[in-house]
Amino acid sequence: MPAEQRERQPWLLCSPRQASSLLRLLLATPAWLAGPEQRKALPANKALKLPARVCFNHRFLAPRFFSGGGDAAAEQLPKGVVSSLLMAGSQAPEASPGRYQRRRDEIDEECADVLGIDVGDPGADPFDIPSKGAPVERLRRWRQAALVLNASRRFRYTLDLKKEEEKEQIRRKIRAHAQVIRAALLFKEAGEKNGDTELPEILPRGFGIGGEQLTVFLWEACQDMTLIILIIAAVISLVLGIATEGIKEGWYDGTSIAFAVFLVIVVTAVSDYKQSLQFQHLNEEKQNIQVEVIRGGRRIQVSIFDIVVGDVVALKIGDQVPADGVVISGHSLAIDESSMTGESKIVMKDQKTPFLMAGCKVADGYGTMLVTAVGLNTEWGLLMASISEDNNEETPLQVRLNGVATFIGIVGLSVAALVLVVLFARYFTGHTTNSDGSVQFVKGRTSVKSAIFGSIKILTVAVTIVVVAVPEGLPLAVTLTLAYSMRKMMADKALVRRLSACETMGSATTICSDKTGTLTLNQMTVVQSIVGGVKLPPVSVDKLPPTVVLLLEGIAQNTSGSVFEAQDGSIEITGSPTEKAILSWGLELHMKFKEERSRSAIIHVSPFNSEKKRAGVAVKLRDSDVHVHWKGAAEIVLALCTSWLDMDGSTHEMTPDKANELKKIIEDMAGQSLRCIGFAYRNLDLEDVPREEQRISWQLPDNDLTFIGIAGMKDPCRPEVRGAVELCKKAGVKVRMVTGDNLKTARAIALECGILDDSEASSLAIIEGRDFHAYNETEREGVAEKISVMARSSPNDKLLLVKALRKRGHVVAVTGDGTNDAPALHEADIGLAMGIQGTEVAKESSDIIILDDNFSSVVKVVRWGRSVYANIQKFIQFQLTVNVAALVINVVAAVSSGNVPLNAVQLLWVNLIMDTLGALALATEPPTDELMRRPPVGRREPLVTNIMWRNVFIQAVFQVAVLLTLNFRGRNLLHLTQDTLDHSSKVKNTLIFNTFVLCQVFNEFNSRKPEELNIFDGVSRNHLFLSVVSITVVMQVIIIEFLGKFTSTVRLNWKLWLVSVVIAFVSWPLAFVGKFVPVPKTELKDLIMRCWPKAQQAQNDRSAEGAAQQAQNNRNAEVEP
Repeated sequence: MPAEQRERQPWLLCSPRQASSLLRLLLATPAWLAGPEQRKALPANKALKLPARVCFNHRFLAPRFFSGGGDAAAEQLPKGVVSSLLMAGSQAPEASPGRYQRRRDEIDEECADVLGIDVGDPGADPFDIPSKGAPVERLRRWRQAALVLNASRRFRYTLDLKKEEEKEQIRRKIRAHAQVIRAALLFKEAGEKNGDTELPEILPRGFGIGGEQLTVFLWEACQDMTLIILIIAAVISLVLGIATEGIKEGWYDGTSIAFAVFLVIVVTAVSDYKQSLQFQHLNEEKQNIQVEVIRGGRRIQVSIFDIVVGDVVALKIGDQVPADGVVISGHSLAIDESSMTGESKIVMKDQKTPFLMAGCKVADGYGTMLVTAVGLNTEWGLLMASISEDNNEETPLQVRLNGVATFIGIVGLSVAALVLVVLFARYFTGHTTNSDGSVQFVKGRTSVKSAIFGSIKILTVAVTIVVVAVPEGLPLAVTLTLAYSMRKMMADKALVRRLSACETMGSATTICSDKTGTLTLNQMTVVQSIVGGVKLPPVSVDKLPPTVVLLLEGIAQNTSGSVFEAQDGSIEITGSPTEKAILSWGLELHMKFKEERSRSAIIHVSPFNSEKKRAGVAVKLRDSDVHVHWKGAAEIVLALCTSWLDMDGSTHEMTPDKANELKKIIEDMAGQSLRCIGFAYRNLDLEDVPREEQRISWQLPDNDLTFIGIAGMKDPCRPEVRGAVELCKKAGVKVRMVTGDNLKTARAIALECGILDDSEASSLAIIEGRDFHAYNETEREGVAEKISVMARSSPNDKLLLVKALRKRGHVVAVTGDGTNDAPALHEADIGLAMGIQGTEVAKESSDIIILDDNFSSVVKVVRWGRSVYANIQKFIQFQLTVNVAALVINVVAAVSSGNVPLNAVQLLWVNLIMDTLGALALATEPPTDELMRRPPVGRREPLVTNIMWRNVFIQAVFQVAVLLTLNFRGRNLLHLTQDTLDHSSKVKNTLIFNTFVLCQVFNEFNSRKPEELNIFDGVSRNHLFLSVVSITVVMQVIIIEFLGKFTSTVRLNWKLWLVSVVIAFVSWPLAFVGKFVPVPKTELKDLIMRCWPKAQQAQNDRSAEGAAQQAQNNRNAEVEP
């Protein structure tokens, strides 16, 4: 290896020859490392031959390790060998069973279809997919069922199924390599540094679509089959035109079609490119994890991208290890390495096994690590670089819109085929005439060149009808509105991790919210305290009472926070809000943090978690005494005590009267919305403490404790929460509070926030987690419906509540911040993790991250979710109107006269208005307060409602009637009979085209408010909408007045412009009056089904089969592995 490369990559310590030796060594499988089967198979005299000095760095990646044949060699390892090696290398028991369980077997069972094994009903609607964990076969099925003209563009924002399979194969290989590397760590010999090792090529890492250039989007836009046909037709038309009419006049037709196609391609590509940039920005935000590092003795938050080798990183439960490194210090530090090794076993880390790999999660405990490698120099970085992250996914609404587009496209194709047949039949039978009345085709007289030219024109019209009829942009409008919404939601402090969550949030019927930090400010201060059985009086720094001295010892040592004193005397306290409040209280009691920590040494820690609701630490004093300090929920700590300390340090028995007195104090504090923390301790003899190597599995004694005191902490409600809760109630969304605080504290906060009213405060609306857990499954579903507050809940209680509510048909949103909240966040329809207090494990399991931990931001997400659905409906209504009107006008005109009033270039301009520009105008409407006065949108409700059908019918009938009247009676109505037939036909067709386009412009305003009477409400605030409308009108004026040669139009005088504007204007009062027309509540599909009883029966049978299948799947999923 060159010296420069060795210096840059100092961790490449092994030559390929040594790697091969190690591989042969591993394959030999010495009996003391092998499993039972291998031991039997090995010869008794099997020798173990080691190179003289073999050492392997913990970050040594397998592709570099096994140069050449590493993959095959690793896969040939006998079963049980690697796992035996790993077990031999980590004799420590798993950390805190029950505290942090990935339940990987359940996850694997749910995702059993990852390789394409379908678990769904084969008879189900292919355009109906779940919002989470859609089976690959379901995703493949809807792609096959969709009618697509441009697959590259249509499927750009969907999951690349082939790439997913390749990524899974790469993950398996790299995980196999990682297992072999971990096995090699058992060998403690030093390694040789000679030999050359070639660095593998690092695959460029993209951001889904974000890393692509504009040229890629231009190329994909060109792959639309209909546009390709139009380009070919334009070339043929250009050649024939020049050959027939000469260069001066013959180039207009072909060039105009080519230019229109070029315009469509450019506008489409630029629009898609803009969306890709938004997704790139959001992807970068998702990866920007904040990490706590210690620099200059201070704990500060830095971006994961700013970590450098040599940094000291503080780790706590739920964190992601941000880089490769080694443990400096730690207490009960347990790491989940499943992301690298594929095994769900939790590995304990200490001075004997200090190596940490980036990308792993802290499952328990806390500690500090020294960073030894970052970025692509880490195993995680190389893994992610090798598989190249793909953030694309299809959403249920996007797939449903593909179904709508497919249906409309089939109708459009049928219409285009009919028009093509009719036009060809009329042309070759001599029934098609020119604008001057002459017959276009006469058998035996018309030249072959002219016949081909006429056929090309007919084909061009038919293909253009297909372009207009097949709404390629309809499914992509979902992506547009989601990209817009996600960008705006970032400003509203919500980071979307999963696109489908935006849609699902609009259907949410209930929100299960945490209390601390979400409903409250998370700014805790100790406002009341009881120490030594009495209210703590002011203490003197010169003479602290013995009980206060003992209390300060527990505060300083039993904490995951820290106190930093700067040179100027200022003090910085870091840690969770609870830890900061307790440390601040200690400082008020004249605690000297560094001095207090130096007086004793920590020998073992039991970290806090939400299951046991307490934390403990064992410390050794200078006189060899051992104190075990506990702190946690006051009533739980009190229940563990058999004695209590008074202020002078005397110990007294915990009598029932004293226990009841302390319980009364706790209840009074809780009634004032205070969080009560209890402090207790116990003396231990040094002989009762296990030796150092046995302490890793030592459970700190928590019985026979001596009670020290209580601290009551105030965490005020956020001032805006009450209004947000009221808004949710008006929107039909029930807010439920799930908290670990006791019943009285939870009730007081719920009343203050408006979640409970006085009439509910003593009913079944409030319950403790253990009581809810005690119900059977059926009872739980009934009780869950009534619950407004769940106190003293564990993460498992929250999970059971989510499951019960979902079985009742609710669409459930859940907030969470802790590691143990991950199962509930995953189970919920929408998981909302907290951005400030949330752990990386919780964020990874969530769909949306609330960046400011504020409940009002959750309500804003609901508004945006409803806005996404409403905007898509607006766009559908607009596009359906254009589709129906354009198709009917061209079909009727083609069948009756053999000519179509809207030619290819005009239809391409209409398609641009309808598709890209229409999506920009309508899919980016900001949310309104009106959305929060409606009930939640059901996930199974039809995309096209009866109200939308009514609006489409009224506008389409109006446009068709007016334009067909102009087509057949226009010359007389417009007093053009005195003009030549050729000129009058061009004026009439120009007026039809102009009126049709202006009707769409006016109808865009109607589509903004499908149900409201005031269609102009808020239009002045939507600058993008006004810009699109303005550009459309200006372009239309330019086309009519200056581009007549290209679009086959003529200039219109001011009277005809006025006629066009007046006709288009009529659509506004018509829409206003139409909204008073009542519509049936029954879906249009059901009304049609009633006309065909057999079809209705077949539909019912399929629904029953689907329900039965779903019930069976649910039962199977609930069976414990």
